[in-house]
Amino acid sequence: MKRILYFGYYLKQLDWKKFSLFLNYTAQQTQKNKISILGDVVFSVFKYNISILEYFQFRFFEKNSKQREEWAGTGYMFEYQLQMNPKSERTVLDDKTKFYKAYGDYFVHAVGDIADLKSKPELVQKVLNNPSGKLVFKVADGKCGVQVEIQKTENFTPESLIAFMENNQFDLVEEFIMQHPKLQSLSPSAVNTVRIFTQLDSNNEVVLLGCRQRISVNSSVDNMAAGNLAAPIDEATGIVIGPGVYSDITKHDETIHPITNVAIEGFQVPFWNETVAMVKKAAKEHPQNRSIGWDIVITENGPGFIEGNHDWCKLLWQLPAKKGLKFMLEPYKN
Repeated sequence: MKRILYFGYYLKQLDWKKFSLFLNYTAQQTQKNKISILGDVVFSVFKYNISILEYFQFRFFEKNSKQREEWAGTGYMFEYQLQMNPKSERTVLDDKTKFYKAYGDYFVHAVGDIADLKSKPELVQKVLNNPSGKLVFKVADGKCGVQVEIQKTENFTPESLIAFMENNQFDLVEEFIMQHPKLQSLSPSAVNTVRIFTQLDSNNEVVLLGCRQRISVNSSVDNMAAGNLAAPIDEATGIVIGPGVYSDITKHDETIHPITNVAIEGFQVPFWNETVAMVKKAAKEHPQNRSIGWDIVITENGPGFIEGNHDWCKLLWQLPAKKGLKFMLEPYKN
């Protein structure tokens, strides 16, 4: 019954344009007719607890049943993350305002909500006088880079800044982060964040489930959902150990950035030891949330948090690894 409800949700949320693109591509690649592919899609949604698009993104059309069992899809992850990060506890991650207040010690850039800006004129000045000359406006519950607006600081006074946020229903304003020069050289169109997935074990020790470098491709955001790349990072060294991959199955992997021509494989993420240490410390701060996807910016002054995600992305986790990683989660399930 639960998977019937999931299937209805997948249909309601389905990007039909992308579905059509993936279906046509799969038919061409496999030389199978679309009816048989669609039958396999529906079967896989119910059998393997995945979404409709994940059938294509996980390349199930190339995999046998044993290989398909290895992948953690939307249904599986929804149930897992609900267990790890209960609804009553996850608001500190779901609400960007609560997150920055709970994890403010791990931020390297100025952030303020409307209440803080009204009560702390020095914060307003810090935000407006930040070295980038730009501001980032966000809503508290925004996902995947949506509901974000970037403006120049010169457009605002302290009074008009607050009025703009209230009139446009923005909850937060941040200084635009100036990323480390090495990441700027890799891709200057957006801040290229590192995503690290953490899990607390039964002894409340931190286990790293994976590390990924997100890489923008002529985009103002770095999310895979917006057409950008993600690559696997070696946990021990901070070196990118595989190509950048897209969530669009019609695009090929990139070993060199398609715009800047900077090598992706072999790229050394700066301040790696400091980044891992920061994440491991933060993961223990609120142990009621046991499995978190951390978004980290690397600056010249070191790493800092952007946000933490209770519903972290299974595509960003598994696609760069080029294998299903469900086995990593099974030991922690009740």
